[in-house]
Amino acid sequence: MGDLERELRDLSTWLETPEPPDVRAQVRERLHRPALRWRPLAAAALAAVLVAVLPPTRAAVADVVSGLLRFAGVSIAVSPDQTTPSGVASPLPGQRIAGLDEARRAVRFPIRLPAKLGPPERVVVADPDPTGTCRVATLLYDGGALRIDAFDGRLNLSFHKEVIPPGAEWVEVNGDFAVWVDGPHVLSYVDRAGTVHKESARLAASTLIWQDADVSYRLEGARTQAEAIEIARSLR
Repeated sequence: MGDLERELRDLSTWLETPEPPDVRAQVRERLHRPALRWRPLAAAALAAVLVAVLPPTRAAVADVVSGLLRFAGVSIAVSPDQTTPSGVASPLPGQRIAGLDEARRAVRFPIRLPAKLGPPERVVVADPDPTGTCRVATLLYDGGALRIDAFDGRLNLSFHKEVIPPGAEWVEVNGDFAVWVDGPHVLSYVDRAGTVHKESARLAASTLIWQDADVSYRLEGARTQAEAIEIARSLR
């Protein structure tokens, strides 16, 4: 039995499961109704099942009808007709390059380095509040092709992704839930007021999203899912 299956079985012990009522008469009646009435019922049932199996220890909400998943400060929207951003994406609000020690003083959360990669080539901080405390810290590797964004997981959404279905899947990092977004997708920044910055939209590479304590992470640019998970597990 895998860790994910084991956690879902453990979750079932939380739920009260009273004896089901006899609904055979109601079912027979509904079967004779027009077929279109079943569509919203089926969608609602599916939504309930997905919300029930989402990570119980993380703030995650899935909306099956709109194809939206919110997890670890990132919203992921399923878009069947994805439009590639044109032009050069604008930087995040207040974005600037900082030394590692300076970056650690500029944010409220610990900046951890992946032992698998070592020290970053560059560090960028962004979106400072009136006190100068930044909301996002980014570690850049391989000329910027591989990056780790870290941001305060206690805050509201920080990034919005648009993926072509199926697009995203649940995986695990250190025994906890994570999301793997496979393939290129549109990425936009969401500011402190909840506004999606369309001008920041860019085409992002495959990304791993996870949370550790109160810090959320997105690792972009790993060659494979296995490599991304290995890098995430090496954060120290």
